[in-house]
Amino acid sequence: MLTRMMRLLTLCATLALSLLPAAAKPNFLFLLADDQRPDTIAALGSPVAQTPVLDALVRRGTAFSKAYCMGANQGAVCVPSRAMLLSGRPLQEADETLKDKTWPELFADHGYRTFITGKWHNGAPSLRRAFNSGRSIFLGGMTDPDSAKVVDFLPDGKLSPPHKVSQHCVAQFASEAADFLKSSDASSPWLCYVAFNAPHDPRKAPPEWHAKFQPSSIPVPDNFLPEHPFDNGELKIRDELLAPHPRTPADVQRHLADYHAAIAFMDHQIGRILDAIPENQRDSTYIVFTADSGLAIGSHGLFGKQNLYEHSMRVPLIIAGPGITANRTTPALVYLHDLFPTLASLASLPSLDQSRGLNLSPVLLENKNSARQHITTSYRHLQRAVTDGRWKCIDYPLISRTQLFDLSSDPSEIHDLSSNPTHATTLTSLRSLLPDISHQPPRKKSR
Repeated sequence: MLTRMMRLLTLCATLALSLLPAAAKPNFLFLLADDQRPDTIAALGSPVAQTPVLDALVRRGTAFSKAYCMGANQGAVCVPSRAMLLSGRPLQEADETLKDKTWPELFADHGYRTFITGKWHNGAPSLRRAFNSGRSIFLGGMTDPDSAKVVDFLPDGKLSPPHKVSQHCVAQFASEAADFLKSSDASSPWLCYVAFNAPHDPRKAPPEWHAKFQPSSIPVPDNFLPEHPFDNGELKIRDELLAPHPRTPADVQRHLADYHAAIAFMDHQIGRILDAIPENQRDSTYIVFTADSGLAIGSHGLFGKQNLYEHSMRVPLIIAGPGITANRTTPALVYLHDLFPTLASLASLPSLDQSRGLNLSPVLLENKNSARQHITTSYRHLQRAVTDGRWKCIDYPLISRTQLFDLSSDPSEIHDLSSNPTHATTLTSLRSLLPDISHQPPRKKSR
């Protein structure tokens, strides 16, 4: 009887929320980078990054220092990562073509104007379901940003034939988002989703942005290695062939210079988007910035994101808006797919039973610093890992190899403590939490 009553109360509350006047509902601007490491924002500690816009966003909101992509079952990490992010489902449940309902669909169901521009890597059918409008959408993984082929939503909800961008696609995505925001009406809530394809390779920005980053001035990562110390099962994939073996400091500096140039250019374009939010809607708009994955780019002798080190699975995550504490960084352990129930909660919308994400509203609105007890990640059938925030174990089951790192004293994962008997109990405890990846198919793909 009590359960039935609670269900009835929940239904009544949901109905009441859906009937709120549009002006009472907040707006959402969601900004998604492609392959951006968490250590590439100046306000969060990068000595190289030139990111004044994201720095200002950090000061306006709450940054998560322990936000993770859960991993991937293929080399194109962004496909499952975005599927998890949009569906709220964990890696082993997420459908890469997004047959499940996405949170943009949920927002549209409750009266939001939903708009997309930028990269969509989960198929055209799910794109048409997820949004009710959009322009300059790149259906794919990677491309030359000056000649990308994009599509638009037509008035009947179908997609236009592909057409070439008229400018660097990162700038074009920003222009499309700015035009949408300038046309927004305070009487109708909106969700604007901007998915950049930067700083993914080919890491190409206009020349003046590359001029800001001379390779010789870029510090080599403290965890740089000429080669990874052992075969992790994915050393010959496309991303690992972007630089010759053995890695050299000069090669890494050159790639990092281009990487930071792409990020700085994207940061400038984000500024154009933020400036386009109408003045009378800024106080009622939530802004989210994150990325689908990180990238090695020289760390540990690797170049791609097909590994479980912090530089590749951890991502930047900044959320600013009504009620969120400004200029705060939280160490709460979170996944990207926790954003589904979190955004729904901030919009006072019901989440869906399909979501396995954790509502982070207590972290954002009540200054809590705890979310999950531990984070597990995995990559295909080759690698699996777990961290409790301090200790981290990475396991390579096919070669019976394990690593143990103390992230509190060794955030760059340089010193493997797995053979130290002092930490045997810690290692055993962490190993018991590792995910089962024995069922993962041995397939490869990298874009």
